[in-house]
Amino acid sequence: MQEHAVDAVSAGRRMSFGAQLARCARKFPDRIGMQHGDRRLTFPELDARVSRLANALAARGIGRGDRVAVVMHNRIEVAEAILATARLGAMVVPVNFRLVADEIAYILADSGSTALLVDEQLVAVCTEAARELDGRLRTVLVTGDGAAQAGPHAESYEAALAAAPAVDPGIDVDENDPAFIMYTSGTTGRPKGAVLTHLNLVMCAYAVLSATGGIQQEPGTLLVGVPMFHISGLNSTLRGLIDGSRVVIDSSTHFDPAALADLLEREQVTNCFLVPSQWQAVCAVPGLKDRRLALRTLVWGASVAPPSVLESLRDCFPQAPAYSAFGQTEMSPTTTMLRAEDAIRKMGSVGRPLPGIEVRIVDEEMRDVPVGAVGEIVYRGPTTMLGYWNKPKETEESFAGGWFHSGDLCRVDDEGFIYVVDRKKDMIISGGENIYCAEVEAVIDTHPGVAEVAVIGVDHPKWVQTPRAVVVPADPSAPPSAQDIIDHCRDRLASYKKPTSVVFADALPRNASGKVQKFQLRENYGAKTAGEPAGDPRLSGGARHTDT
Repeated sequence: MQEHAVDAVSAGRRMSFGAQLARCARKFPDRIGMQHGDRRLTFPELDARVSRLANALAARGIGRGDRVAVVMHNRIEVAEAILATARLGAMVVPVNFRLVADEIAYILADSGSTALLVDEQLVAVCTEAARELDGRLRTVLVTGDGAAQAGPHAESYEAALAAAPAVDPGIDVDENDPAFIMYTSGTTGRPKGAVLTHLNLVMCAYAVLSATGGIQQEPGTLLVGVPMFHISGLNSTLRGLIDGSRVVIDSSTHFDPAALADLLEREQVTNCFLVPSQWQAVCAVPGLKDRRLALRTLVWGASVAPPSVLESLRDCFPQAPAYSAFGQTEMSPTTTMLRAEDAIRKMGSVGRPLPGIEVRIVDEEMRDVPVGAVGEIVYRGPTTMLGYWNKPKETEESFAGGWFHSGDLCRVDDEGFIYVVDRKKDMIISGGENIYCAEVEAVIDTHPGVAEVAVIGVDHPKWVQTPRAVVVPADPSAPPSAQDIIDHCRDRLASYKKPTSVVFADALPRNASGKVQKFQLRENYGAKTAGEPAGDPRLSGGARHTDT
């Protein structure tokens, strides 16, 4: 057998995302693969544009193993960037578009990104971030007319595509190759990059499909209703490549529940993932039950859904079973799922493990804890990340004993249903966004009027939880105002991370080892619901999460 024939057969087996797009283009030549607003691309059209972008990046020196950062609002170009990078065997670095320049600069520097793809609305913050990189970015492609404002080396995204050939670059990318560096907030105040392979996300997609009814006879229509830089948004975007489903991309700059209800009906969406606060708002849209909807399954996750939300989902979408997904970025991300038929009976549970995912709940010595006892949940399986980018110590710690340590404290009942009790890393989930207390504390600690600070999560009527800062002032006779603290965070953190309320204390409670006792802080300061400013000069809030 000739060598090139063997190579062709080998490449035909690939599950890499570049290969899967090409497969969809051949299998479904007339089917819409992706759309955003009025713009629609068939699978062959999407495939051609992805090849053009891949060749444009290759012509600018991007190759296997290089990192390509993407800072964009939800749009088709995000998917093109992901798939073009995958087709080259490079790694894509999706960046949260809500971050400020300093946060973006850190991710670009830490990942070693040499190319940046950005949309015109985000040029200013990315240009400021790029100034801190001393010219390490070789390529900057900007959508629309933003290239003129993005520095001397920036180019038009569309012009770069137009000048490149629409032929596959012909690089055989193994599905076990690293494909993504997904940055997730860390307890040390700086995010860590979880390195995921093509196969990690493919296996997660198949496991979720298996748990939610399997692949249907006719491909459906998937709605991407969360930001595409999120692991859940990334999964939703790439899910259509598994069975040829159409992917409808919704805006990420402003969540409008009435407009989303219109979109569900107009596009006859069959599958949709939203966070609980989004589903709650959609269910409250007047006349929703009278809509002609085509939903087959709906999924919620990223934060706890109150009983009222579960009941609303059941009432508003009786034909569509609702599933709860739980996991984390390092696991690509879903690890357990609560099936619709168990949602009320096992309310508060995150369900049982997905097919292919091994789960244990262990103590500090990696011994399995008894049923009903609390321990850390650890995982093994084909969706597990390779490790943290450039952080060998953290990677080794996270895989102690041969299992991935989640940092989540859980218990399991006698039927195998898992319940999350607490998070060892003090994570707050606010409107589906992960916020780590240590990152917020590190920023507040730089305020000259602050001697000590601890951040806790408090209940919020809309976002489920928001951060509250407990501050010990440096000068008790002249403490900073709550608004001073929030404004200090506003310039240094993404908007959704800043505290919505601040309380002042004489001292922080500590144990004998000197560690802050956050359970005591929650008892003392966590009961009052956070929200909009209520006139108390020590409690201050404001509009947050204008982007969902």
